[in-house]
Amino acid sequence: MTETVVLDVGETITRDDRYWASWADWLAVPRHTLSALVGAVVTQGRDNADALRLVRPDIDIDAEYRAREAAGRGEQLDESDLYGDVRSALSELRRLGVRVIIAGNQTARAGELLRGLDLPADLIVTSGEWGVAKPQSAFFERVLDVAQAAPSETVYVGDHPANDVFPAKAAGLRVAHIRRGPWGHLWANDPDVVATADWRIDNLTQLTEIVGG
Repeated sequence: MTETVVLDVGETITRDDRYWASWADWLAVPRHTLSALVGAVVTQGRDNADALRLVRPDIDIDAEYRAREAAGRGEQLDESDLYGDVRSALSELRRLGVRVIIAGNQTARAGELLRGLDLPADLIVTSGEWGVAKPQSAFFERVLDVAQAAPSETVYVGDHPANDVFPAKAAGLRVAHIRRGPWGHLWANDPDVVATADWRIDNLTQLTEIVGG
């Protein structure tokens, strides 16, 4: 029985289009160039921030983030950044009596912006607010703390094998790998992902079938 569903943020409930476009504009490179570099590091199994380091090898990402904020070009998030199935799927999960949590590797500012969207979720929290990030086991310990359910009754939903699928499973959670975004598509049929994930889904609406089943 599923008591709680915990969802990743980037490329699970939100599209990363604007995020990478804003970095490309800030670094003064064509958007397609940075997008292609993101794809390159993804296929190599590297951190996506390495795409920024390929553009500017000496970049201090935290310093650049602060500079963007100071220049009024910091993080933005609104309804247009959500995938189209988010509100309806989360609302249906709550109607079914499931506790819905959104928890991913995002900044504290992103947490504020997400909560400002008034999503149908019981809790929205980010790694920046917790002070611990995926794939660290401590992140998933925090997930279990707020899930208010046993690991076997909690489903973690995410697109990234190394950050979502494998560490969540190692923590005892059940896992739904979503085929969404570059990571989700690239590793959708990876043998290790197939063997590890309890479910492989193409959209969030399918979560109601998991809960119902």
